[in-house]
Amino acid sequence: MKESKITDGNLERFDPTINGQRAFVPNDLPPQLEWTPELIKALSDASHAIGQLHGVGLNLPNPNLLITLFIRREAELSSRIEGTQAELRDIYLFEMQEPTTKPNVTDVREVANYVSALEHGLKRCNELPVCLRMIKELHKILLEAVRGESDRPGNFRTTQNWIGSKGCTIEQASYIPPAPEHIIMCLDALEKFLNAPIGNIPLLVWLAMIHYQFEAIHPFRDGNGRIGRLLIVLLLCAHKVLDRPLLYLSAYFERNRQEYYDRLLRVSTHGEWVQWFLFFLRGIIEQSTDAFRRSRELLRLQSKYHGMIKSKRSALQIKIVDLLVERPVLTIPYVGRHFNVTYVTARNNVVKFVKTGILKEVIGSKRCKVYLAEEVLEIINRPFSVD
Repeated sequence: MKESKITDGNLERFDPTINGQRAFVPNDLPPQLEWTPELIKALSDASHAIGQLHGVGLNLPNPNLLITLFIRREAELSSRIEGTQAELRDIYLFEMQEPTTKPNVTDVREVANYVSALEHGLKRCNELPVCLRMIKELHKILLEAVRGESDRPGNFRTTQNWIGSKGCTIEQASYIPPAPEHIIMCLDALEKFLNAPIGNIPLLVWLAMIHYQFEAIHPFRDGNGRIGRLLIVLLLCAHKVLDRPLLYLSAYFERNRQEYYDRLLRVSTHGEWVQWFLFFLRGIIEQSTDAFRRSRELLRLQSKYHGMIKSKRSALQIKIVDLLVERPVLTIPYVGRHFNVTYVTARNNVVKFVKTGILKEVIGSKRCKVYLAEEVLEIINRPFSVD
């Protein structure tokens, strides 16, 4: 990195073997805040939007309803930013361990690992504050048995990395994070800021600071983007901004991928914190509104399906409807295992759902067919739209 382009941090010289390039060490948080009228309005709008979504989470009849689906959608989109391609259907099949399709197993496993890391993090937030220990645990789960598993999962890097186009040299890098000998110093400062009283910093702005700082430090050899985005969800729940993990910014970052990278970089090179905050808060507004609408649609669809069940006395069919909102991809063996019923009972009930049009057979052998609740998937996969 060229020293003349850096304004909001310090440059430290690399080891001479890296061609005399210079790495960036971000200043400790918090930065000096500039409260422009535009930023104040964006913060107010974001707080209102996320508060509306918080109300949806509080009123869910089943804690797992919607959350299972939303978490997997977040995992898919966060991984897609890093070049991983996997569909929700394949993720569910992988989790059910059904050998009915042959997706790119490496890509699907990477997304499944993200799900496992996020669920682990949500559980750990009830046991300890978000800290470096937890972050290393999440990283270890994220890279287990996938590409990057040779990059010391669960350990901070001891070698230099850099950011740029695929295959670029360090001289061509757009950003060079701190040298290994500065990693622990930077992370210790970040951990202290994470767990110190927030004071008069609005929590959503505080969260934007932390996301930038983590990505600027880039403490792992691989998986930094996914861990950084995962931390957003954990911190929203840990600080009770949301009662349920229903807000995910990866869809927004993926839609605005280049601006996302540019805004992060401009904080380092030009100290453009306000522009980063505005971008981040716009994501909170858009994704809170989007999640609120999708949640309402899914709950209405659940109610519609309940009304379509002819046999009101069938407790199993009501449970299957609720399961479909969580897991819209099913096989007969999975239904049998999940509800502890015989294969014949599971098959007969699934067939009834096919006859009503709730489920559609899409793929599989005679012994293990796959069924989709297409309306559920359509709601969750529908492209984002602005009114």
